[in-house]
Amino acid sequence: MTTTSPDIPGGPFASSSAPPAANGESVVDHDGAASERATERARANNGTEQTTDHANNRAAGGHGLSDQLGGGAGGDGSEAAGRAKGPTTATGATAEAAALDAYSQVVTRVAEALLPSVASLRVGADGWAKGSGSAVAISEDGFLVTSAHVVTGAPGGTAAFGDGRELPYEVTGIDRLSDLAVVRVSGAGLAPARLGDADRLRVGQLVVAVGNPLGFAGSVSAGVVSALGRSFAAQSGRHARLVENVIQTDAALHPGNSGGALADSTAAVIGINTAVVGPGIGQGLGLAVPINAVTLGIIGSLMAGQRVRRAWLGIGGGSRPLPPRAARDTGLTAGLEVTSVVAGSPAARAGIRPEDLILTIDDVPIAAIGELQRLLSADRIGRPVRVALVRSGQRLDKEVVPSELDDR
Repeated sequence: MTTTSPDIPGGPFASSSAPPAANGESVVDHDGAASERATERARANNGTEQTTDHANNRAAGGHGLSDQLGGGAGGDGSEAAGRAKGPTTATGATAEAAALDAYSQVVTRVAEALLPSVASLRVGADGWAKGSGSAVAISEDGFLVTSAHVVTGAPGGTAAFGDGRELPYEVTGIDRLSDLAVVRVSGAGLAPARLGDADRLRVGQLVVAVGNPLGFAGSVSAGVVSALGRSFAAQSGRHARLVENVIQTDAALHPGNSGGALADSTAAVIGINTAVVGPGIGQGLGLAVPINAVTLGIIGSLMAGQRVRRAWLGIGGGSRPLPPRAARDTGLTAGLEVTSVVAGSPAARAGIRPEDLILTIDDVPIAAIGELQRLLSADRIGRPVRVALVRSGQRLDKEVVPSELDDR
């Protein structure tokens, strides 16, 4: 029989035992049966929990493996997340792409700035018959600078601009000994280029060439400054002269680029393209006349329609090491050996001879023909200069009065 305890709320589940029966029989109460069923459920639940714990442990192990495979990818336990971070090679490729994009942006900016300023020149009234080249606008009122050898063949021609305008031009001035010339178009409203300073260039610096090679107007090529301080010979009449401090570049230059712009990364014109070494053997060897204080003075004179004036001694020569005694006495290591003297020249009148070794002019050491050229500026024309030299081992001083160089 079963008894209940009405005094205890909740009936049979509120007590774990009941009083013994009157006949002394053991009575299994309802609470005991419930306890047994609860125990069985607990055992079942315990097995489920163990199974769940085992699965969780495996998941945790997988989590650690994912971390290892992902290279510690944010600790989220996902291989995909680790791969999303990317290996170092992907990062390097991204950086390289960014660098190439930056390079392209520089070239693009320079091209956009300079293309409106660079014209294609058709020399002579017959269009292309007498030659072609490029020119760079340097003022709004029609002045353009170009190469002397481009416009030497005719006093005028036509300048074609990127906006479609074709304007007639006249040659304002030519200086063959620097290979520079200035022309002026009849129209106005040009987009002048900004001129820089080639003396600040460094080897390896990015440069951009803009011109009209082989008649292909508005062409752009890019490269680096391959070398500085190069020189090439220019001739006018019976006189020859070295054009110095020439820029060498590997930017692609072709016939028709002459007179065009060579610019730095800020779109400042630092050179006028003038020559390609070759043909056939000089691919990647382009030369440009530098834009610096000396050439700006030349361009200014040509814009004014004036000749570029230079002092002249009338000698030819080359660098030569000094004899030991002369080197000790002077502290110099080299001088300018005279190899030829023009008859009737200022040097001939002063008694300078071939094989003389010039040490200084007005106390300025001279060891190369280029140094002599730089010294013989217009302000020395007609003014006596003192020349120190060595002849047959003896130190001599000569006074020479330079005359004006007639390059016509």
